[in-house]
Amino acid sequence: MRLFILGLGYSARHFVRKFGGTFSHVAGTVRDPAGRDELSGIELHAFSGDPTRETMEHVRNADVLVVSIPPGSAGDPAIAAFGDALAAGRRRVIYLSTIGVYGDHAGGWVDESTPPQAALDRTRMRLTAEQAWTDTTRGDAAILRLAGIYGPGRNALATLRAGTARRIIKPGQVFNRIHVEDIASAIMAAIRHQGGGTWNVCDDEPAPPQDVITYAARLIDIAPPEEEAFATAEMSAMARSFYSSSARVSNAKLKNELGITLDYPTYRHGLDALLRAGE
Repeated sequence: MRLFILGLGYSARHFVRKFGGTFSHVAGTVRDPAGRDELSGIELHAFSGDPTRETMEHVRNADVLVVSIPPGSAGDPAIAAFGDALAAGRRRVIYLSTIGVYGDHAGGWVDESTPPQAALDRTRMRLTAEQAWTDTTRGDAAILRLAGIYGPGRNALATLRAGTARRIIKPGQVFNRIHVEDIASAIMAAIRHQGGGTWNVCDDEPAPPQDVITYAARLIDIAPPEEEAFATAEMSAMARSFYSSSARVSNAKLKNELGITLDYPTYRHGLDALLRAGE
């Protein structure tokens, strides 16, 4: 199988590290290939909206296409750029979306049958992109809605060590999370699955964000940062917007249909492993 990744970001790179050997050829796009030594072994193509003929051919010839480029106000840039190539032939398409499309449910449980009620521009654009990929693939795209991503170099232990961790308290607020290694497993399971669909990729235990910071601080034996009330905390508009929705997202369909067993079913499992690995 030939794999092409549109957008070699954090999750996609971990997928290649874990499963790249499954494929006969691995290639993908970055904005600028120069100096991307950490992506050695992957054929890199520059893409920021206008593809080269060579890139177009790689997309056309791919057996599996993983898409992790976010949409913009003009729609999904990958569909706009590669529409002709995508229309030619059939390939497995995995689109990485977000559980943010569900919107606010006041901490209640949601699953894939819950109608999305995206209230933010970026989540409305995600819904539009999901539908565009479903239409482009005639219903065969696998839509993976990812929770908050953490893993090596991107976790509560790292922010505590850097002195940037905060405990923002908003009563009733919960977030969902997923370790990047479990994302990689979900992508591979979706590739092997026959037919399209939508799956939530999140762990078993939605939790208040301050609980994660407190647990991580205990692991490395430091005092957690002081609590800050959400109402008065100084935050960017983007950071504050993440607190506008609170939901507990079910991963039952991921487990039942794609056969996933999470390596890190809670944030405690994930942080424990990251500490042992020094990450």
